[in-house]
Amino acid sequence: MTLFELQAWLGHRSPQSTQYYAKITPNTLSKAYSEAGYFERNVRTIEVLVDRDAVASGAAAAGEPWQHYDLGHGYCSYTFFEQCQHRMACARCDFYIPKDSTRSQLLEAKSNLQRMAVSIPLTDDEQAAVEDGQAALDRLLDRLADTPTPAGPTPRELDLPAAARLLPLVDVRQGRAGSAPR
Repeated sequence: MTLFELQAWLGHRSPQSTQYYAKITPNTLSKAYSEAGYFERNVRTIEVLVDRDAVASGAAAAGEPWQHYDLGHGYCSYTFFEQCQHRMACARCDFYIPKDSTRSQLLEAKSNLQRMAVSIPLTDDEQAAVEDGQAALDRLLDRLADTPTPAGPTPRELDLPAAARLLPLVDVRQGRAGSAPR
């Protein structure tokens, strides 16, 4: 019902009275967003390797990398990967470990690694890069050319090749237990 239909149905004289009684609580608004699938639409999953030895030994507390986000072509060891502006178009800063490197092979050979999946929210530009392909990715790369990486230098200062590849991200499908897929 519209506000005016609800007003008439409740017998209120003014729409302000109806608005007062029909006030939306934060819980109701959150439920509406959840039911609309708003948050799931902008969330993707990426694999992360967790070095349990670094955590157990205390090396992680001393600054040793303990999370390694799988970018497809390499790993990112930046602890706050979810907040990095370059995560969808990796600038290959000091936190980047190429998959074909000895360091990457040593990481993958560790026996106490735990493979996990992490859900990350995407910005509108990142969402477009995932869904629309190379043209959107090129726009994202252009926008980030002068944005510093977590290590400090900008992609322009790192003198990166013009072409970049997308992260291997997977859609998150959350459903209720026992319900059929939509």
